[in-house]
Amino acid sequence: MKLCLVGSSGGHLTHLYLLKKLWEKEERFWVTFDKADAQSLLQEEEWYPCFYPTNRNLKNLLRNTWLAFKLLRKERPDVIISSGAAVAVPFFYLGKLFGAKTVYIEVFDRIDAPTLTGKLVYPITDLFVVQWEEMKAVYPKAINLGGLF
Repeated sequence: MKLCLVGSSGGHLTHLYLLKKLWEKEERFWVTFDKADAQSLLQEEEWYPCFYPTNRNLKNLLRNTWLAFKLLRKERPDVIISSGAAVAVPFFYLGKLFGAKTVYIEVFDRIDAPTLTGKLVYPITDLFVVQWEEMKAVYPKAINLGGLF
């Protein structure tokens, strides 16, 4: 199985990295911001830089959509996993067109209100994970795995 792990640098990238037991034995590639934390954390990994800032930035949404198209066509992941933020949106929507399954993990600090990215990808995500039971009121199809980290 080939994985695409996509997310902003900082906390979102850290959340994905902390799931190492789930991805460490799988073929994979990462998509994140080209920042110091990503360079350090992913120095032994295959990764691609994406464009930022992403939140409410139409220009970078278009640039990341084109990047997603090129990378997904080239890499052909079976599963795309993200915990946000906005860079996940084009990868999830185009990933569905390429036949990939999608897994979204709503971040731990969201207890009873959705993130913008969560709201955008929820309708097309194959597995939507929350970490608080209160979030099931926001995302009824989600599964609550409790605190993952």
